[in-house]
Amino acid sequence: MGYDIAIDGPAGAGKSTIAKMIAEKKGMIYVDTGAMYRAMALYMIRKGVDIDDPDRIAEACQDAEITINHEDGVQCVFLNGENVNDLIRTEEVSKAASKTSVVPELRKKLVSLQQELGLMKDVVMDGRDIGTKVLPNAELKIYLTASARVRARRRYGEFLSKGESANLAEIEKEIKERDHRDMTRAESPLVQAEDAILVDTSEMTIEQVVDKILSLIDAKL
Repeated sequence: MGYDIAIDGPAGAGKSTIAKMIAEKKGMIYVDTGAMYRAMALYMIRKGVDIDDPDRIAEACQDAEITINHEDGVQCVFLNGENVNDLIRTEEVSKAASKTSVVPELRKKLVSLQQELGLMKDVVMDGRDIGTKVLPNAELKIYLTASARVRARRRYGEFLSKGESANLAEIEKEIKERDHRDMTRAESPLVQAEDAILVDTSEMTIEQVVDKILSLIDAKL
């Protein structure tokens, strides 16, 4: 039986970065559920599936196998046997994942795999419905958030660091739209679990956030 830590929150809150650091410091397995949904979105794009057609998505997702393996301490996401780590972080895939992830059949397929991982190993899992849907019995639940403006600035900085052009106002607009979609969708909407601890990172450094969560883990253990 694994010890599970669930980290939920909106897009751009730093969930993946924090979850990876927590997992490394605690010797746990990091499961990036967002990467799994991105891999499924990549599959839809490659197959030419209309991402606005939920029936077609529900049908097509049955033929996609998404697995996670850790090699040399690095999480690798495999789509039908192919390592797609370097292919799922594009803006096109991100936008597609936001739409395809609301399809109930697709979510059920991926949630089943995520729950199996949680049962077998000590995991840190981040996403938008981990504490409410995927790991409702997790020993510790964190709701990680930050203001839309702060999240937009962070994303803007990431684009610039990669040498890519970006528009801060447009990024903030997209983040607010993404928040609305995630929070109002019928299937597993983004919501803070009743027993989750809120951590607002707007005025915190990454190190401060990690220290905060580590102290919460130690208190639980």
